[in-house]
Amino acid sequence: MANDELRNRALQAMHPSLRRWWILVILAVLLGWLGIRSYAPDAGHEFVLIEKPLFFGHGGVDPHPVTTGRTYTAVTTSGIDVYMQPQKLDVEMPDTMTQDGVPITFHAIMIVQIVNSVALIRNFGPQWYENNLEEQFRTMVRQAVRKRGMNETAISTTALDAIDAEIRDSLEAFIKDKHLPIRLVTMTVGRANPPDAIKNQRIETATQEQRINTERQKKLAEDQRMAAETSRANADNAYREAMHLSPEQFIQLEAIKMQREVCGHQGACTFIQGSAVPVYNVAPR
Repeated sequence: MANDELRNRALQAMHPSLRRWWILVILAVLLGWLGIRSYAPDAGHEFVLIEKPLFFGHGGVDPHPVTTGRTYTAVTTSGIDVYMQPQKLDVEMPDTMTQDGVPITFHAIMIVQIVNSVALIRNFGPQWYENNLEEQFRTMVRQAVRKRGMNETAISTTALDAIDAEIRDSLEAFIKDKHLPIRLVTMTVGRANPPDAIKNQRIETATQEQRINTERQKKLAEDQRMAAETSRANADNAYREAMHLSPEQFIQLEAIKMQREVCGHQGACTFIQGSAVPVYNVAPR
């Protein structure tokens, strides 16, 4: 009887603590059921909800995205923020081989816009670009560049336009075949950058060509001056012959003309005739 009495007293002492423990468990479960989250997308954004029920229902992607306002969900529901405005996706393409085997660098850019956020997340996941489009984009750029030479690609804008058109058509066809819910707004391949060694050679070539052009222009100017001097000499000689003057007389006549022109701007002129000592003033008329 003593043992039974001690056992009953021990159970009565433990009963309140057990009761409190069960109350805490029930409260935790209720809080889990009643727990909520809220999603309020910014302008140009949508939230795609992914439901993950604890006990009942199959869950999955909610077919209705959160577009405006604020939406409350269960704590087990997560939301993926999707940017719905046009967005720029770019890749750096180092060492892209051309047709003549010269590696060049490209910076390619495409701008796309998501048209269905739910379909995008459900079928392709949040990393839709990295997993489905980025490497394909790189491959298209490499294939288009490989068809053309380095000089054509790095210099000719016509070649770059053709590369852009080819890649754009390939991207649109790929997006359509893959059923990606996006729209290609634009695509462009930046200017090609050849290796530094080739750029230095181009600078040296341009310098040499400029030097040759400078020398050519200098020679042309000298030839023109020589032609002008020859023409003037021929004209002077024709004048001398028409006036029946000897070369010495013609030189003296030219000297007189020069003296008259100089003295026309001076008040007086002094001339020294050879080694003669006397001098005389010639006043202008």
